[in-house]
Formats: sequence, C-alpha cells, structure tokens
Amino acid sequence: MSLKSERRGIHVDQSELLCKKGCGYYGNPAWQGFCSKCWREEYHKARQRQIQEDWELAERLQREEEEAFASSQSSQGAQPLTFSKFEEKKTNEKTRKVTTVKKFFSASSRAGSKKAEIQEAKAPSPSANRQTSIETDRVTKEFIDFLKTFHKTGQEVYKQTKMFLEAMPYKRDLSIEEQSECTQDFYQNVAERMQTRGKVPPEKVEKIMDQIEKHIMTRLYKFVFCPETTDDEKKDLAIQKRIRALHWVTPQMLCVPVNEEIPEVSDMVVKAITDIIEMDSKRVPRDKLACITRCSKHIFNAIKITKNEPASADDFLPTLIYIVLKGNPPRLQSNIQYITRFCNPSRLMTGEDGYYFTNLCCAVAFIEKLDAQSLNLSQEDFDRYMSGQTSPRKQESESWPPEACLGVKQMYKNLDLLSQLNERQERIMNEAKKLEKDLIDWTDGIAKEVQDIVEKYPLEIKPPNQPLAAIDSENVENDKLPPPLQPQVYAG
Repeated sequence: MSLKSERRGIHVDQSELLCKKGCGYYGNPAWQGFCSKCWREEYHKARQRQIQEDWELAERLQREEEEAFASSQSSQGAQPLTFSKFEEKKTNEKTRKVTTVKKFFSASSRAGSKKAEIQEAKAPSPSANRQTSIETDRVTKEFIDFLKTFHKTGQEVYKQTKMFLEAMPYKRDLSIEEQSECTQDFYQNVAERMQTRGKVPPEKVEKIMDQIEKHIMTRLYKFVFCPETTDDEKKDLAIQKRIRALHWVTPQMLCVPVNEEIPEVSDMVVKAITDIIEMDSKRVPRDKLACITRCSKHIFNAIKITKNEPASADDFLPTLIYIVLKGNPPRLQSNIQYITRFCNPSRLMTGEDGYYFTNLCCAVAFIEKLDAQSLNLSQEDFDRYMSGQTSPRKQESESWPPEACLGVKQMYKNLDLLSQLNERQERIMNEAKKLEKDLIDWTDGIAKEVQDIVEKYPLEIKPPNQPLAAIDSENVENDKLPPPLQPQVYAG
C-alpha cells in the first residue's frame, strides 16, 4: 500500500485498501496486501509447492542411496540372487523404511509422557478448577446458554468447539502461523457446515461465529498472544521507541483537521486515545476490533464538529496517525498480529471493522516510514527534531484565548524559552568547534612553513674548533728546566 504525502495532508487511495487480487474485500499489510481468503489460497499454493519439492528431493535421495547400495554390492562380487530371495530382500527393505518413517513421524516416548501429562491436566480436580479464571467460566456459560437456542445445530457446534479446544494443547509445539492456520480452518469448516447441513441463515451464522471466537480465544489467549517463538515483542518495543521519538509532531504537520481548543473536540480526542489504549486489555479479537471501531468513530465525530461537515477518508487517516502518536498504545504490533491471526476472517474482509482495522495498519506503516518529506520539513530540521536538539515552535502566548489555563500558557512559554536556549547552545557549540578547527589549521600551517624553510635552507652544524696550544706545549723536557727566577729585594 503506497502512502503519499501531499500538500493538503496524508492521502491514501481507497482502492489501495482493497485486496490486490481484485476480489473486492479489504486487504491487509500482514497478508502482503491480500484479503484473508486470497491469502489462504496463496499460502496453500506455496505450501503445496514446498511439499512437492520436498517429496521430489526425498525420492531423489532415496534413488541415489539405492544406486550406491547396488554398486557396493556388485563391487563385492555378490552372487546374483534368485527370484525368491530377491522378493524377500525387497520386503525386508520396505519394512525397514516404513518402520523408519513411522518412527520419524510418530510421537516419541517423551511425547507420550507429555500427552499423559495433558490428559492428567485435563482431568477435573479442585486445584484446576480454582485456577480457572472467572472470565473464562463466565464466557463458557454464556456460550452454552447461547447455543441452547439453536437446538441440534447448537449441540453440533458445541461438540466441534470442544474437540478443537481439546486438540489445541497438542499443537502448541507448532509455529504460531500454523496454529493460526488451524484456527482459520476451524472457523471455515464450522461456518460451511452450518450453512450446508444446518441451513442456518448467514446473519445467524455470523452471530454464532462471534460467540465461537469469543469462547475459544478467551481460553487460548495466554498461549497465542505474543508468544515467545515470534518477534512480536521486539516489534512492540521498536514501534514504541519510534513513537516516543516522534513526540514533537504537531497536528499542523500532519494536516489534521481537528481543533482541540473546542471542548467537545478535545473530549472526542481523549476518548479516541482511551479506546485505542484499551484495546490491549481485551482478550477476544472481536473486542479489540470494537475498540478500534469506537476510536475511529470518535475521530470522525471530532472532525465533523471542527469542520461542520461530514469527515472524509482523507481527513480520517492523518487524524488516526495523530491519535496513535499521541496515545502510543501498548503492545501495538502484538495486538495487530493477534487480530490478523485469530479473528474471524469475515470481519476483517468486509464491514466497518475491516475498514478501520486496515486504516490502523496503514497508520502504523506510515509511522514506521515517516520522514522529512512526509511532514513537509527539511531534512535538517527533521534530524534536529528527532535527535532532541530542538523542538518545533509552540503557540505564542499572545494568541491564546482569554479563558485558556495560565499554567498551560506558562508551560508553552517555558518550552519556547528552552527551545531558544537550545538554539543558542547549538550556535555556541558550532562556533567553538569552528574555532578549534581554525586553531588546528593555524598550527598545521605554521609547522608546514617552518618545515619548508628548513628544507630550503638546511642548517649545517660543524664540529667545534680545537683550542690553541701553548708555544712550548710540545716540549717534553719542560719538567727538567729550572724553576723561573723569582724577583728579590735587597736593602741598600
């Protein structure tokens, strides 16, 4: 899905929200732009191709092994086998291979002990009953009471649901995608059986499917939501860190047509943020979708009050992005993945729930790829805002209405002062770095000039001259001369 940044704001063509195969249902980025139905078809095709390739590889390896075995037997000079012995050898070899395959695919003794533990855990006991949550008991009772109104069809649905829940503990070693595939197959089989065998009307099938989803996902939630075998938690931390880094984004940058100074609009924005945050507290995919839908409706109402006219899709998406940035919902990616994997597919393919969920996926994708061009900013300003060196200019205090809170005015005034101080500090640091560079360049220049002069006029240092010797220094007989005459004074 290509997101475009235009002058009037963020725009996404509504046709890009639909399945790229052209079936008319809503697509999903998690399904590579396909709807649930088309994605399953593509997934099955890819899976069948992989299975076929694996079988071909296994057969080729088996042929090579047989040829190697036959060549080794012939090199040893073995006598040709009679027909009866050949058949006996062939039977033994076939039995050996079958046994090996059975051992490979069958559960080991460890798995057997695991099954025994699961069977033991399933046995009713006071401790197990005490550990069962109140919500699970309540949902189970509501599910049974709901199915009683459908008589025979309700009994059949309850039987299939019970068998599915009893089989799921043995599939926890599978990947989360394979568990999702099992759940989606169960949804599809139950719906088709109700329509073909039970002749249940489509609207009642939807109601029953909603109750089935609520019942099974309440029980499976703690095992399939954000499992350790996936990178969902890593994605949650990444998107939270990204949203925190974008705390400076203003509604004006996103061209959000919402005026929060209007009390009714401000209330709608708060309710929208509350709903998108509350999504994480729900256990059933349908309930999480309901939170997204309520959030979206509050957004549409806020836009309608601000503009005094019905909101358009081009106004909705930027506002949804702003709400997500302002709310920073917990475990956002995990919730999106959970809904994608285990929600009743018909809800994601059609209806307002599917439309709003697809827009939320687009909003998250936009936040992950948001850049300077998306906000009509220069790359320099965008980098400074992201690094926290400065922040966008806030609203001037003179433009505040008279009834505005004095504390809010002072807060924005202080923020503006801090922004100015940050800019001055940045200028001082830049000038200091420039001065440091100039000093280094001057020192290097002086050293180079000195080196050039030394090379041009090299300094030759000669050894010192020998001191002049005395006249008679070479007379070796000086020691034999008489002492010099000493002046004498005579008294006359």
